[in-house]
Amino acid sequence: MKAIIPVAGAGTKLRPHTYTQPKALIPLAGKTVLSIIVDQLKNAGITEFIFVVGYLGEKIQDYVRYNYLNINAHFVQQNDRQGIGHALRLTRDIVGDDEVFIVLGDTLCEYDIDAVLASEHSMLGVKKVDDPRSFGVAEIDCDTNSVSHVIEKPHIPKSNLALVGIYKIRETRLLFECLDANMQQGLKTHGEFSITDAIDCMIRKGAQFKPFKVDSWFDAGKRETLLESNATLLKKFGGSMMTSHAYENTVIIQPVRIGKGCDIRNSIIGPYVTVGDSTTIDSSIIKNSIIGSFSNLFDIVLDFSIIGSDTGIRGETRTLNIGDNTDIDLG
Repeated sequence: MKAIIPVAGAGTKLRPHTYTQPKALIPLAGKTVLSIIVDQLKNAGITEFIFVVGYLGEKIQDYVRYNYLNINAHFVQQNDRQGIGHALRLTRDIVGDDEVFIVLGDTLCEYDIDAVLASEHSMLGVKKVDDPRSFGVAEIDCDTNSVSHVIEKPHIPKSNLALVGIYKIRETRLLFECLDANMQQGLKTHGEFSITDAIDCMIRKGAQFKPFKVDSWFDAGKRETLLESNATLLKKFGGSMMTSHAYENTVIIQPVRIGKGCDIRNSIIGPYVTVGDSTTIDSSIIKNSIIGSFSNLFDIVLDFSIIGSDTGIRGETRTLNIGDNTDIDLG
């Protein structure tokens, strides 16, 4: 089985950070969004990965090649972003007739991946949501416990089961036939070729999909939900920091994750703070925030903020959303 991870999106909802960093490489609870996905699949036994890259794709390639020497990684370029369906179609020559496990590049979920991989059926990950109009939606045949219909962002949903962005597909030949047919017909939903439309085509042609419910679904697609997911994951898995390192005159309120080589003094850090490697923080109070690597913060009060890498801030404020390679004096 091969894993496909589409990571070609521009991540416009996370700007300014995604001007210089792919959304999949945004830090989250001491890791990156991409590393959480890859580690989960690798620990389940998948060793061959296809990454569909586009915007800042060279950073994805460098990251994977540096951090995952023991996987068989393929990179497919999606220069013209026309949706997830279009991205998947580009992988056809590499996939062949093998089964595929597709995880969208901003989808972080907790679920029984071993049970999903062991199932004899194709599978769709679902989660009940209060308002499904912003998601792909699955309708279930209760008699067979199979997915009878899927639709992308319906105006009047007939189900509250949202598609979370995880798909195990056994009938890959049929998947690509449906993708081809939709593209030839110009069948777009909300201006894009959708994986949801392709799966609905597969269902109409006789493919059987079983739903599986995810226990947790962490949204890493925009600033507010990224910070909420960071806090939830830190709370769940606990923080970490260099136990051999003393932070001068500093109070650490767990859970926090502090990277290697950080110099922190005269500060209060936490709760729910992730700090990247080699960052300096002095005379500051930081909580509910993500701080990038190689940054320098002095005399600052931050809450519910994201600070990019290689950034310098001096002064005092409450909430910031600042990209990489920035220097700000708020004094």
